Amino acid sequence: MQYADKLAGLEARYEELTAQMSNPDLISDQTEYTKVAKKQRDLEEVVSKFREWRQVSDNLAQARQMLNDGDDDLREMANAEIEELEPQLAAAEGALRMLLLPKDPNDERNVVLEIRAGTGGDEASLFAAETFRMYTRYAEEQRWKVEVIDISESAVGGIKEVIALISGDKVYSKLKYESGVHRVQRVPETETQGRVHTSAITVAVLPEADEVELDIQEKDLRVDTFCSSGPGGQSVNTTYSAVRITHLPTNTVVSCQDEKSQIKNRAKAMRVLRSRLYEIELEKQQAAIGAERKSMVGSGDRSEKIRTYNFPQNRLTDHRIGLTLYQLDLIMEGRLDSIVSALTTHYNAEKLKVQASDDPNGSKNGA
Repeated sequence: MQYADKLAGLEARYEELTAQMSNPDLISDQTEYTKVAKKQRDLEEVVSKFREWRQVSDNLAQARQMLNDGDDDLREMANAEIEELEPQLAAAEGALRMLLLPKDPNDERNVVLEIRAGTGGDEASLFAAETFRMYTRYAEEQRWKVEVIDISESAVGGIKEVIALISGDKVYSKLKYESGVHRVQRVPETETQGRVHTSAITVAVLPEADEVELDIQEKDLRVDTFCSSGPGGQSVNTTYSAVRITHLPTNTVVSCQDEKSQIKNRAKAMRVLRSRLYEIELEKQQAAIGAERKSMVGSGDRSEKIRTYNFPQNRLTDHRIGLTLYQLDLIMEGRLDSIVSALTTHYNAEKLKVQASDDPNGSKNGA
């Protein structure tokens, strides 16, 4: 099998890390122990699948050897075993190819989720609120933590804009394909003639950047403080606890008024600012190497949709991969696993095509 030597090397490294974790000196240093444990955990799935492939491969070799036996019953038994083992081997090889794909370095990161109402007025703001609830419910199922940084509500109870931090295990890996224009088709409550209206919102998912990755100079920041306010301008805080930070070189502005403490609001706002600046840097790097990544959300126009939510038909359609599901009611309750899985499978398959084109003779390499 292709990559057999590489996989054997990963297995040896996995065993080495496992041995290190029983070392008393390492156990006493929790910082280093955590690093080693993470490296070991990262290799666990691919090593487990490699061992499964090796076991199936050995069993298949033995069954093929039995075909040379003169006993008719043994040959019949061998043929039955080969028929069962060959698809198992092919499945294990396919799984290993997927596991060996280059990892997105951002997959383990927390994210900044930004949702904004686009075309459609009040109806768009209502759908923005429902979409934020959908992601919140999904986060609850994944046992992730959601922290609202800033929210602007509409007069009808919807959301004009919401920015939230979502933290937990592999958040970006599961939400990174949610960025884009989401279109909704339904009959608004205010529609007296039963006509279906089309509205749109934008969703952006930004990987959260670590402090050490970006050198943000204090001289490049303008920090303004103001009183927090609720819908309609009603004062909810008589102290200047809300914070607005402007990064002057890029004119990037972030506000946070979720906490009563100005210090906490500033800390949260800086987390969002770092993520936005990190995203800017990523786009520069990807543009420099000719990456195909396009603008995350476009202008918010209906025509730039990545997904349509059709309420009269209880239908969701993801236009990027041609996926249609007639379970919109469940999806809006946060049941996103089927969508996340389909998108991940599709884009991994695209990576496999690129990998194959880069190494057209790779499949001919022996194990």
